[in-house]
Amino acid sequence: MAITASMVAELRAKTDAPMMECKKALTEAEGNFEKAEEILRVKLGNKAGKAASRITAEGVIAYHSEGGTGALVEINCETDFVTKNDSFLAFTDAVAKGIVNNNPADVAAVGAMPLSLDGFGPTVEDVRKGLIGKIGENMSVRRFKRFEGSALASYLHGTRIGVVVEFDGDETAAKDVAMHVAAMKPVSLSGDQVPAELVARERSVAAAKAAEDAAVATAAGKPVQSPEIVAKRIEGGVQKYLKEVSLFNQSFVKNDKQTVEQMLKEKGTSVKSFTLYVVGEGIEKKVDDFAAEVAAQIAAAKG
Repeated sequence: MAITASMVAELRAKTDAPMMECKKALTEAEGNFEKAEEILRVKLGNKAGKAASRITAEGVIAYHSEGGTGALVEINCETDFVTKNDSFLAFTDAVAKGIVNNNPADVAAVGAMPLSLDGFGPTVEDVRKGLIGKIGENMSVRRFKRFEGSALASYLHGTRIGVVVEFDGDETAAKDVAMHVAAMKPVSLSGDQVPAELVARERSVAAAKAAEDAAVATAAGKPVQSPEIVAKRIEGGVQKYLKEVSLFNQSFVKNDKQTVEQMLKEKGTSVKSFTLYVVGEGIEKKVDDFAAEVAAQIAAAKG
């Protein structure tokens, strides 16, 4: 049977598979669309395996809540282009909803949740693999957090930043705090909750700066500060840092005349915790050297 361009276009529109792959599948299936789609499914599955090693530093933050329970999830892909793909966005929303309803213990359990989407299923992992083949990029469920038992306020800045605040009191004030967290990115509620490794790093930086100042003073023949004064300077720098990165001590973004803690007290509201997700945070992104890539291709062609 002759495989026409319109047949190839129809199969491509249905599967999003590359044009040549569609033509090969239709040829192998002798024009039978269902069989050709089945062949592509197998080939797309193979693509998913090949894509698994590629870095997924882009992605989407999704949030879903119902019945007092919420879920914040980060799902990654390789390029920003895919974050606007309807199938990928439907997948992220479905996963967030599934976390609320299924209460998975970890990311592996998320993969085992029931889901059917775009003809793929019956689990989240099956849909993920299917979409990798369909879209042509690796994607992964990176992390999630499920919330219940507290009042929740959320804020999504596009699809790249997501914040959930657990609170008691005024919902508007809590939403303002969620927006503040997205903008100012505190690392803890209060100074005494800042992780020890961050405090140690800041103290090390302050000590290095003090040592540098002492070396400059010595070289210039100027008096060097006493160890006691240096120690106070270092501790002062650490305390300043703790105020800058702790939510309650930060100046409120909507009114820099008061701290977040003062604003919450004024509104009769208490914040128990906040969760901040930023897409790709901590993932080392691949930097493509396009000039080198083109040069290599030219060299290979001359070859």
